[in-house]
Amino acid sequence: MTMAVSTQLLVGIAVIYLALILGVGYYGYKKTKSADDYMVAGRNTPPIVLALSYGATFISTSAIVGFGGMAAQYGMSLMWLTVLCIVVGVIIAFIFFGKRVRRKGKELGAMTYPELLGKIFASKKIIYGISIIFVASMPLYTAAVLIGGARFIETTLGIPYMTALLGFAVIVALYVIIGGLIAVMYTDAVQAAIMFVGMGILLVFTYIMLGGVTAAHSALEAMTPLVPDNLIAMGMTGWTSMPEFGSPLWMTVITTLVLGVGIGVLSQPQLAVRFMTAKDGKSLNRAVPMGALFIVMMTGVAFTVGPLTNVYFMQTSGQLALEAAGGNADSVIPLFINSAMPELFVIIFMLTLLSAAMSTLSSLLHTMGTTLGGDLFSRIKGAKYSVRANQAGIGIMLLVSILLAVVMPGSIIARATAMFMGLCTAALLPAFIHGIISKRPSRLAATWSIFAGAAGWLLWTVFAHTAESSALGICNMLFGVNTLVSSPWCYLDPLVVGTVLSVIVLLILLPLDKKRVTKEEQMALQ
Repeated sequence: MTMAVSTQLLVGIAVIYLALILGVGYYGYKKTKSADDYMVAGRNTPPIVLALSYGATFISTSAIVGFGGMAAQYGMSLMWLTVLCIVVGVIIAFIFFGKRVRRKGKELGAMTYPELLGKIFASKKIIYGISIIFVASMPLYTAAVLIGGARFIETTLGIPYMTALLGFAVIVALYVIIGGLIAVMYTDAVQAAIMFVGMGILLVFTYIMLGGVTAAHSALEAMTPLVPDNLIAMGMTGWTSMPEFGSPLWMTVITTLVLGVGIGVLSQPQLAVRFMTAKDGKSLNRAVPMGALFIVMMTGVAFTVGPLTNVYFMQTSGQLALEAAGGNADSVIPLFINSAMPELFVIIFMLTLLSAAMSTLSSLLHTMGTTLGGDLFSRIKGAKYSVRANQAGIGIMLLVSILLAVVMPGSIIARATAMFMGLCTAALLPAFIHGIISKRPSRLAATWSIFAGAAGWLLWTVFAHTAESSALGICNMLFGVNTLVSSPWCYLDPLVVGTVLSVIVLLILLPLDKKRVTKEEQMALQ
């Protein structure tokens, strides 16, 4: 098959795929009759759609491309993230958090994450504060998803990066703006099915190519002497083992990548809204097995194949994966697919990656749009939630995300994902847990907990965590150094510092607050 024919085949299949997705999006548009449909999918989503939509939203190009590339660099220690994703991100999230979120959301008539917490604590200030956090930080994660999708489209179809970026963004925005959350969730389900098949084939092909499971892992373990000196200095012991406990690399892997996503998932607005779409608690129970299986396949395969790419590139080019990718971890997986896999699988994986990117991007756009258009714009104007305002919000936030995707550096996908999830965890998780389990929640404790968590995360990011503080340059400008703390603490993720502060403030203020929020106050907030 000639390259011209191959390109035509790729483009033809991509067109069929996009037509399918836009068709499902049109189905969502036809089903959307009210703001309730647009915002929370009519609160009647089938369990299978709920599970697949949740999983597809959770697993994006960040997991497959970004974290797969990081696994190629740091090894299989990232497998702890798979464990945390299953236990925390699915089982605890659905059974403990999901049922409470669904019940509270329906009771209070909440349609967004900021509105849910705002009504729980009977505070418009909390709605505005959380909305500002999302509008300011979520474009960072959205840009990372855009980069992952665009980079693979660029590599696979041979089209300019900017063309891939803009085309990808506009197509997703089209069905999100028109069809709302029904369109988003049903397209998510279709995309999740494609992702599941694609990642399964990727795992099988990788092991076949490397001579089987035992041969592949033995070859990777034998490469331990080839660990770069800079990673040895940071505590790396090999691609099949954990870094030295307490070392800078251990801090990065555990506190940034594993905890940042594994715990951060609990406070993700685009995921919490999924629980509010469920018909009842039984629907959430039924969604758990499918959700867990999906997460195992997505993250487990990415964190297995990522390190094994080192074996492939060493055998074929005498280089480690990161060297072969020009030092950009975000390019490792796309390069491996295009270099190593049969042509037919390149097509399948293109659809897998497009599905991963589009499913997460659509959810992020919907969440940002409803936050900006509903929780901020409509409330400030004193108007009801408006579909048109939400659509305008989606357009504005998409533009901001595209601009960020253009200026962000390489090897940024996994870190940008962890940063957003870390901020959400530090600022919101303690107050969120308190709000959904307490019959008489404390507005005072929640407000200051959110502030302390966000402030702690921001200060540690700017002045201590070397990965961000050195890049931002503010610390250097003010104090002449890149970080104010010594190693290994300069590798401790801001998530840990911010969350600890948030919890401490919440626990101190809870017994001091004698004026707890009543059910009447919650119901009265409009």
